[in-house]
Amino acid sequence: MRTEQYTPRPAEGRLGILLPGLGAVSTTLIAGVELARRGLGRPIGSVTQMGTIRLGKRTEGRHPLIKDFVPLAGMDDIVFGAWDPFPQDAYESALNAGVLNKWEHIEPIKDFLQTIKPMPAAFDQRYVKKLEGINVKPGKSKRAWADALREDIRRFKEEKGCDRLVMVWCGSTEVYIQPGEIHQSLEAFEKAIDEDHDQVAPSMLYAYAALMEGVPYANGAPNLSVDFPAMVELAQQNGVPVAGKDFKTGQTLIKTVLAPMLKARMLGLDGWFSTNILGNRDGEVLDDPESFKTKEESKLSVLEHILQPDLYPELYRNFYHKVRINYYPPRGDAKEGWDNIDIRGWLDYPMQIKVDFLCRDSILAAPIVLDLALFLDLASRSSLHGIQEWLSFYLKSPMTAEGLYPEHDLFIQQMKLKNTLRWLMGEEQITHLGLEYYLDNVQELAAV
Repeated sequence: MRTEQYTPRPAEGRLGILLPGLGAVSTTLIAGVELARRGLGRPIGSVTQMGTIRLGKRTEGRHPLIKDFVPLAGMDDIVFGAWDPFPQDAYESALNAGVLNKWEHIEPIKDFLQTIKPMPAAFDQRYVKKLEGINVKPGKSKRAWADALREDIRRFKEEKGCDRLVMVWCGSTEVYIQPGEIHQSLEAFEKAIDEDHDQVAPSMLYAYAALMEGVPYANGAPNLSVDFPAMVELAQQNGVPVAGKDFKTGQTLIKTVLAPMLKARMLGLDGWFSTNILGNRDGEVLDDPESFKTKEESKLSVLEHILQPDLYPELYRNFYHKVRINYYPPRGDAKEGWDNIDIRGWLDYPMQIKVDFLCRDSILAAPIVLDLALFLDLASRSSLHGIQEWLSFYLKSPMTAEGLYPEHDLFIQQMKLKNTLRWLMGEEQITHLGLEYYLDNVQELAAV
């Protein structure tokens, strides 16, 4: 049972959502929140705004909206801030991103979008080779950048009159970095910052600055960012919740639905070929092989963890898995993902599943950012700190405690999320056993 220590405190005052990266995802989120506040759009895709939660038995008929059940910050209490290596305000950036209809969803809130101007970014082109930043912090000292980011956070909080802050990384995918000795302890990592070590990427500096300022942090890209022992140590030390990594939006979202179905029905898998075309800034960045390597690691891990070939070697030991992402500018943010899945059934008869998912990357990602921000704020007010595995529902490569494998099955993740909310509010966990509807004295029978 939950103790009083974890009872959520009220969501009083303003919540500042800080966004490293003011590109397609961030501007789609910001515009969507403001449109919803004005009654000009609906926050479809947001579990915090539109989802319900069952309480008690099915016969009780209790299904409140999640936002009415747990004390979440209200949409009217949200304030946005951002950093970006380009100087365009949220209005210009939204137009450049090409996600939203200019006349229906951008011009009606032009006045609001123009008030959100990006702070100079801590940016180094060595880590995102396809971009050339011009709105960047001076110098090359990583300690100076970290200190400047901390000052940005403090200044934003004061100027905007925020009571609490949350940071969600919405920036580009950085080049692949293998965790090394400098990532194993906070002492080693801080020494590496002072020495301008190459394995300290800019996203890590944002995470470090946030945690040092007591700001919950979520990582929406496959970068290491906050997913290494030194950062977890800092989060625990400062009592700050963290979540990561990599927003689960298009093709991987589909995989975490279909792969559990294959395993649940004990259907074999010979191969799963996935390819994407994408034309936004994310697609351009991933056109660089070193940035793609970071994304590929995130995407490839999903099937291994769901299918568990060590437990089911006859079905999954040797399946072939290939992932490709191709930069195709004409598509813009309208990503298309193709999957060819070769499976086996009774008596080894082969079958195929083919998926063509024509999605909009930022339309799927924006509600994830909102939900992560609101739930991390809830976690902070509930004295939950360190890794928040219950938020893995939103992420491709969920962070876990040392020694645990990540849970990728979307429906198990959803159950984990909702049961955490029930636990926080002192409600019974739901196991879906259901025997109480059919058997008398279930507890006595279980004891026999």
